[in-house]
Amino acid sequence: MRSTLHHIKTIFSTELNGIYPDTEINSFFRITAEEILGLTPVEIHLNMSAEIDENKFAQINKIVDDLKHEKPIQYIIGHTEFYELKFLVNENVLIPRPETEELVHWIITDNRIDEPVIIDIGTGSGCIPVSLAKNINSADVKSIDISEDAIETATRNAKLNNVNVEFVNADILSYTNIDVAKADIVVSNPPYIRESEKRLMSNNVLDNEPHLALFVDDNDPLIFYKVIADFAISNLKKGGVLYLEINEAFGEETCNMLIEKGFTDCILRKDLFGKDRMIKAMKP
Repeated sequence: MRSTLHHIKTIFSTELNGIYPDTEINSFFRITAEEILGLTPVEIHLNMSAEIDENKFAQINKIVDDLKHEKPIQYIIGHTEFYELKFLVNENVLIPRPETEELVHWIITDNRIDEPVIIDIGTGSGCIPVSLAKNINSADVKSIDISEDAIETATRNAKLNNVNVEFVNADILSYTNIDVAKADIVVSNPPYIRESEKRLMSNNVLDNEPHLALFVDDNDPLIFYKVIADFAISNLKKGGVLYLEINEAFGEETCNMLIEKGFTDCILRKDLFGKDRMIKAMKP
């Protein structure tokens, strides 16, 4: 007996019940039907009685099994969407978050400079530098990351989205020399989750996403921000701007640190969830 789309939806509901909320299960079903069967949301709704061949059914069952083991759907299908662009993702890079889209949108709408020089610190999937290069005309974008694997993924994403980004494999904690003109913009979404906050996080993040890109020691939670601030104050033009994604618990503390480092006009902005999540500061 051949399976139908309705049967597959029932499998998702039955197998994933108790692991994820119903809304997320429905989202997984829709994403899987789009990915494996090539159906739009409307076509899914209109074709629930359509039969699925054995090979497709086996692929879908494998996805359900991975989801049961709390592997993120983005890693399972190998890509995600960020700022209306497609990005390849894998276990070497973080899955881009909506709040990072907000940071990117802030930079894009804020920018009034023709052909700005932009330095991104902490490449990951390349979602920040690639999106900026795609949306800011003639931007000269350079991005730094300690992980060679992350840079490999980001390089593929730059090609996928037809933009030029120069990637540098380096540890920002010890990186001082940069072969580029003084920057108009420095941006970073560095590791900022304290080790003590792990207990608040879901298994699908803890068991799959790279800890190197997530966590910092509780004793020095601003370690990356301090170094990035020093880097930015040295490499920004006069009037250049630093943008940061931050831990909501350290908004005021991060602003105060930036002012002590020589920045002015520090603006703390909340994300869509009402959390202090982004900072903008200017080099005088």
